[in-house]
Amino acid sequence: MYELFNIKDKVIVITGGTGVLGTSMVEYLAAHGAKVAVLARNKEKGDQLTAKVKAAGGQAMFLQTDVSDEAVLQQNARDIVAAYGKIDVLINGAGGNMPGATIGPNNNIFDLKMDDFRKVVDLNLMGTVIPSVVFAEYMVEQKKGNIINVSSASALRPLTRVAGYGAAKAAVTNFTKYLAGELATKFGESFRVNALCPGFFITEQNRALLTNPDGSFSDRGNTIIAHTPFRRFGDPEDLLGTLHYLVSDASRFVTGTVAIVDGGFDSFSI
Repeated sequence: MYELFNIKDKVIVITGGTGVLGTSMVEYLAAHGAKVAVLARNKEKGDQLTAKVKAAGGQAMFLQTDVSDEAVLQQNARDIVAAYGKIDVLINGAGGNMPGATIGPNNNIFDLKMDDFRKVVDLNLMGTVIPSVVFAEYMVEQKKGNIINVSSASALRPLTRVAGYGAAKAAVTNFTKYLAGELATKFGESFRVNALCPGFFITEQNRALLTNPDGSFSDRGNTIIAHTPFRRFGDPEDLLGTLHYLVSDASRFVTGTVAIVDGGFDSFSI
C-alpha cells in the first residue's frame, strides 16, 4: 500500500526560505523527514534557521542565493546535489513588493515608479521562472520532479494598491499552468507543476499595511477581514497541510492547478 503522504528523505529546495511563511514551511517539512535546502539572501537568518532545524533532529542546509542570477542558482543546484544526491521538489517562495510599485489611496496610476514596478515583476516573475528552469534541468535528468510556485490572492482578482505585485503574481499563475503542460507533454507524467495561493497572511512585508503601530487592524486590514468569510488572517500553519499534499505523492495526478488557501476570500462577494 502506498504511503501517499510520506515525504521522508525527499530533497526539497525552497527559495525565500527565511521569510515568515518560508520559515514555517522549512521547519514543517524537515520535521516530517524531508531534507530541506533553504535558499535566501540573508545568510544570518538562513544559518539560524538551519541550526534550529538540526537541533530539532531535522536535516537542512542553507545556501545564499539571488533568484535573478542564473549562475548563482546553478551553483546552488550543484551544491545541493553534491550534499543530498538529488532534487525532488522546488518551492519558489521568493518574492516581495516595493512602495513605488503600489498605488496608495491618495495616488493614482500616474504615480507609479516604473523602475520599481519592473523590479517587482523581475523579483516575483523572473525569480520564479529562472529557478524553475535551472532546477528543472536536474529533475529531467532524474526523470522526475515537482515544482510548487507561490502565487497570491492578488493574482486571482485585481486588488487596489498592489499594481506591480498583482501583475507579477498573475503572471506566475499563468506560467505555472504553462510549465505544467510543457514538462508533462515533453518529459512525461513524472513531472508536476502547481501553485500554492495564500490569501492574506501577516508577514514582515505587509505588516505596516494591514496593522497599525498598536497592533490593531488598519482600514485595509479591516476591509480584508470583512471580505473573508473566516473573519481572520491566515496563520502560517494554515498553509502546511496543502503544501504537504502538493509535495507528496498524494497529488501525483495533479498538475497545472492553483491551490487556494484564503479562508474563503476569493469566493466571497457581498
